[in-house]
Amino acid sequence: MLALLHTSSVHVPVFDTLRDRDYPGLPLRHVVSEELLTRAQADGPDAVAGDIDQALASTVAEGAAAVLCTCSTIGGVAETRAAALGVPVLRVDRPMAVAAVAVAPRGARTTTQIVVIAALAGTVGPTVALIDEEAARSGRSVTVMATVVDGAWGRFEAGDQAGYLSAIAAAVEAVDDADVIVLAQASMAAAANHTTTAIPVLSSPVPGLRAAAAAAVSRPARRTA
Repeated sequence: MLALLHTSSVHVPVFDTLRDRDYPGLPLRHVVSEELLTRAQADGPDAVAGDIDQALASTVAEGAAAVLCTCSTIGGVAETRAAALGVPVLRVDRPMAVAAVAVAPRGARTTTQIVVIAALAGTVGPTVALIDEEAARSGRSVTVMATVVDGAWGRFEAGDQAGYLSAIAAAVEAVDDADVIVLAQASMAAAANHTTTAIPVLSSPVPGLRAAAAAAVSRPARRTA
């Protein structure tokens, strides 16, 4: 079983659909805790480390072989909880960051120019830090610029999914000088379907679930209760 930690219920059908398409039969256990993001915004991502343990402890006891955190704001902290939980804990955006730094610079550039599109200001720091980490790991030279889409998060919180995705797509279309565009939050993924840009646009759900599914199926099921 793969456990998924979400800070919004909108992710549940998205990952169920991807599972049905790519990993039929893989059991998923969804844990939704919106307050984790609320607290992380107010007190910083490190403040929710213990809450992540608490939110996922029962799923691990029930047999979760791995955990995927789908929230980019707290994903970096979630990764550090693997030892406490006793199973691999992955952040959904790491495979996307790996792919972004692997994109070759265009033209005469020697550094890959990455533009991060975010709907929430608190996501920018963790996402940029992740990209820088993967660039250093791979020995690649990157320049990262970030844009927070004005008003997008308000639309998301209001349940205006169409308006939210439209705002994200417009921000993507406005980028005219980059080697790759990164959609910082998993909830943005569908916006890529509404763009015509020639610049590669990367999102996290598909590669994130791929990595987590591989981690889950490579470990024997655990049951301690």
